[in-house]
Amino acid sequence: MLLVVGRIIRPHGVRGDLICEVRTDEPDERFVAGSVFVTDPVENGPIKLEYARWYQGRLLITVEGVSDRNTAEELRGVLLCVDSGDITAPEDPEEFRDHDLVGLRVEDPDQTVIGTVTRIEHGPAHDMLIVRRDGNKPALIPFIHAMVPTVDIPGGRIVVTLPDGLLDL
Repeated sequence: MLLVVGRIIRPHGVRGDLICEVRTDEPDERFVAGSVFVTDPVENGPIKLEYARWYQGRLLITVEGVSDRNTAEELRGVLLCVDSGDITAPEDPEEFRDHDLVGLRVEDPDQTVIGTVTRIEHGPAHDMLIVRRDGNKPALIPFIHAMVPTVDIPGGRIVVTLPDGLLDL
């Protein structure tokens, strides 16, 4: 599975530098010299990173084969992706990658299926599980230990203990 770790926003300067929107929790691991990214659209890649540095709160990158503003302009909007198989699992058993959670079955302690995780929304206070439910609007479940006591990735499920009425919101 390909995971998006960045998006090229626009060129910076006249030497082919690019401003990149970071879409990973670990930019210092993903954006190192020599990293190769699969691109979306595919015809723009693969892209090999030569150099990366932070500039005014944004990631500024230089990529192989791009040495002027016109060539850099052709990469505007291109997504930078990595294969999920190339990413090491977190050491903390309470830490999960979004792609590990998407597709898991969500059930209550009695094993009644509530739905399936479709995505994770990252917020300032806590993350939210977005759960697709049959015939209902998606459920938003705060991804906190009090409501999500069990994440069983090998078993393909997440057990939730929800307060009454949460799924009716």
